[in-house]
Amino acid sequence: MLLLAVDTATPAVTAALHDGSSVIAESSRVDARRHGELLLPAIDRVLAEAGLKIDAVTAVVTGVGPGPYTGLRVGLVTAATFGSALDVPVYGLCTLDGLAHASDFDGPFVVATDARRKEVYWARYDASGNRVGEPAVDRPADIAEQVAGLPAVGAGARLYPDVFPDARDPEHVSAGALASLAVRKLAGGAEEMDFLPPQPLYLRRPDAQVPKNYKVVTPK
Repeated sequence: MLLLAVDTATPAVTAALHDGSSVIAESSRVDARRHGELLLPAIDRVLAEAGLKIDAVTAVVTGVGPGPYTGLRVGLVTAATFGSALDVPVYGLCTLDGLAHASDFDGPFVVATDARRKEVYWARYDASGNRVGEPAVDRPADIAEQVAGLPAVGAGARLYPDVFPDARDPEHVSAGALASLAVRKLAGGAEEMDFLPPQPLYLRRPDAQVPKNYKVVTPK
């Protein structure tokens, strides 16, 4: 087994390789504006670090978000392209679940990432790191009662200390954590249908909009 994992749903552009036992190479860089420029070089780095060629990959894991429109699509399109070119399965995982998997709590907690527009993408997790309910996008003040008293991880939690006073690391998702979560699920008997489809989880409309009123130009 050799899993290639990628995620671009947050400002972290991250890639990793997992051999079924452990993460053998990982690269992460936080840059919210250069997902498209940074992801392929990150994949090249982890392959070089592991001393492997891309054709050794047996499956691809990708974070599906939630995340901003443009950045999120970079990772998903890249994962789909490698999956098609290598003829290997592509497993989708919620990016928030990857953050939860990398955390270390002995009780319920929250994962919150920055959704911009003064909102967060968030979800609650039980003491075992299993998500409780579906991911959502909300203004922090609107969910204050639901997350009161719970520690939190993620960049979104750090942005709003009034709502998330106990914010801890990790701040951004890592592809290594996503790969480890996928391996755990596969070891438990999960199949491709038990993962999320490798499609974007937006939770709201993209920032970019098609203009509603075009200027009419009539020929002379």
